[in-house]
Amino acid sequence: MVRFNTSTSGDGLAAQLRHARAQALGQWQSLGERERLAVASIGVLLGLTLAWALLLGPALRTLKTAPAELESLELQLQQMQAQAQEARTLRAAPTVPPAQAQAALKASVDHLGAVARLTLTGDRAVVALNGISTPALQGFLGEVRSAARARPIEAQLTRGPNGYSGSIVLSLGEV
Repeated sequence: MVRFNTSTSGDGLAAQLRHARAQALGQWQSLGERERLAVASIGVLLGLTLAWALLLGPALRTLKTAPAELESLELQLQQMQAQAQEARTLRAAPTVPPAQAQAALKASVDHLGAVARLTLTGDRAVVALNGISTPALQGFLGEVRSAARARPIEAQLTRGPNGYSGSIVLSLGEV
């Protein structure tokens, strides 16, 4: 059994460590050859397990997942760059006169058919939707953004079995 003194001096700690080491060496020498082999084998096994768990396992797992993560991040980067380019293009586009913007917005709503109804109030437009599909909604918003230079400022949509229903408030005359 190892006993430590509670001395606070550095020399006392060194002496305690030397004493503990001497006791451990004495215990080791008192073991038989088979017991020493068993203890050494267990120590090597624990060391290998610890090295695998802390060093090799995580590194191999990272190497395995890194290519897929890099591909995903590259795809996200390309999408963000495409969106940034689209934003730059829309900012550089000339402004659309209010009458032309309203006409383009009416044409976009007419293109949707019975699922959309338009209400114009000054520089704002409210589009009421009833059962519009996701691709049709995406196409409508893209057309409104590029042709009428309108941007959505408020949307209250709920998804139902027939598609989206609700309203979208658009601001006209801004990119």
